[in-house]
Amino acid sequence: MAFSRKPLAAVMVTALAGALAACGGGGSGDSGSGAKAEKGGDAVFFIGKRNVEHWDPQRMYIGRDLNNSGRLFYRGLVAYPASNDPKEGTTPVADLATDTGTTPDGGKTWKFTVRDDVKWEDGKAITCEDFAYGASRNFATDVIIGGPANYVFTYFDIPTDTDGTPKYKGPYTKVGQDLFDQAVSCDGQTITYKMKKAWPDFPQSIASLRYLDPYRADLDKGDANNFKVISNGPYKLEGDWKEGTGGKFVRNENWDASTDPIRKAYPDTWDFREGDTDETIYEQLLNDSGDAQYAVTERRIPPALFGRKDEAGDRYTQVESPYVDYVVPNFKSKVFSDANCREALKLATNREAWIKAGGGDQFYKPADSIVNPGVPGYQPNPAFKDLPAAGDIDGAKAALAKCSAPKPVKIKFTYNGGSPTSDNQASALKESWDAAGFQTELDPQVDTYYSIIQKPGATFDVTWGGWGADWPSVGTVIPPLFDSRINLTKSSNGNDYGQYAGGAEVDKMIDDAYAESDLDAAADKWAAVDAKLGEDVAYIPLEITIFNFVHGGKVTGYVNNVAVNGYADLAVVGVQK
Repeated sequence: MAFSRKPLAAVMVTALAGALAACGGGGSGDSGSGAKAEKGGDAVFFIGKRNVEHWDPQRMYIGRDLNNSGRLFYRGLVAYPASNDPKEGTTPVADLATDTGTTPDGGKTWKFTVRDDVKWEDGKAITCEDFAYGASRNFATDVIIGGPANYVFTYFDIPTDTDGTPKYKGPYTKVGQDLFDQAVSCDGQTITYKMKKAWPDFPQSIASLRYLDPYRADLDKGDANNFKVISNGPYKLEGDWKEGTGGKFVRNENWDASTDPIRKAYPDTWDFREGDTDETIYEQLLNDSGDAQYAVTERRIPPALFGRKDEAGDRYTQVESPYVDYVVPNFKSKVFSDANCREALKLATNREAWIKAGGGDQFYKPADSIVNPGVPGYQPNPAFKDLPAAGDIDGAKAALAKCSAPKPVKIKFTYNGGSPTSDNQASALKESWDAAGFQTELDPQVDTYYSIIQKPGATFDVTWGGWGADWPSVGTVIPPLFDSRINLTKSSNGNDYGQYAGGAEVDKMIDDAYAESDLDAAADKWAAVDAKLGEDVAYIPLEITIFNFVHGGKVTGYVNNVAVNGYADLAVVGVQK
């Protein structure tokens, strides 16, 4: 899932749980500040300058928003409990379903029964048909853009056209509806999903993402519903969501706590605020003043204010995240369609300068693959593991001399801007790229990001990305990012921002890795795919992100859990009245 620097539940179990334990993270109801959470009070969540891009559950793919929505107002068939135990916190439990699913055939067929005592915010019962309709929306790729539809395309037993896209085109056109109805069906409150190949960790995908959440067909207005929240959790949106400002969530009177073992819903309200810079947010948090006393955030301490972290005492936490930052060349650009140009970019990339500009080793660890080392099956990518962290400018100049693009080689770097830190890091890359002979134009995106770089007509030459495994499998990193068959459509690049298409060779390598049942053998096959991506320079890894957070002094029950990727777990956070 995408990182919103920002943010994917990506779960890096071993490293993340260890880092959390070292920072004093506790289990459900425990607090880093020592105060027990109780009902009441008004909480604040600082989103900052990086706006929410989607509240539509089938379109969400940023970790921050997946986590927060799944703890406050969206529920699925199963969910992760509010636990920091490495096993318990990453094992799904029943949520809107009566159990965690059954499969009679090793994962090719899955059945769940929806509880008969759960309701939407308007009091209407949640039905099996709501779940089927929610799943169907993923196939409307001209409308439902930005989410993890790649999984239903890969696994659901629905025939494909010659271009690899599903013959079912979603509920708005109903083209191929009979094919979907054979793959996803209801019998009373029991929903059945039929797969074209075994999917043993299907429940983990439901707990980690929101793409199979229920949805109301009678309330669906397609793209116009992008920021509409149709709640089935403990809170509902009061009024409208205002992009750039935020919105306020209040208690949902049709949520029944007795049906929900996960969400404690301690605060009376949650005020989500967009628009403040990281510096503004942290000046308030470090001073522990005003509404910031009741606030949490997914924004990290800016490097300029990091020296003040000790002022926060036990309100400060440091967590090694599951996310890897990287850059991708645009294979459709006139420059980087040339392999020599991509090789020059790789060699000219100064990861050391990027990390230093971002705050240094308190904020990042160098990465040698797009796969985080905490993901089972990780192996260093041979294209990057021995590459000097400062790059190889002489080697880059030699490669650039073979590049067919006109000299000087002009490139545009589109990145997630909006803060001094992100601008400094982009400038660090520009400096080393320009030293090799590129002429780099910086193109910061301030208000929105992924919706820009996912457009097929985007004009960048290089762009930034951040990713964490959707659950502990390399198969939730490489295919979602680089399998062109499930990403590239007329309406969207999906998560394949650089429009990489590896052709029949890479497609077969991915299919073979998916089909391998032996975990060790599968890890080797995924590593071979990653090596091929490195050879093609489909991406260039930068670093593994380290989270540095401060929360308000009147926040209670604060904990960073593995279940929510090391972010604050809003299922158990409270505030003093």
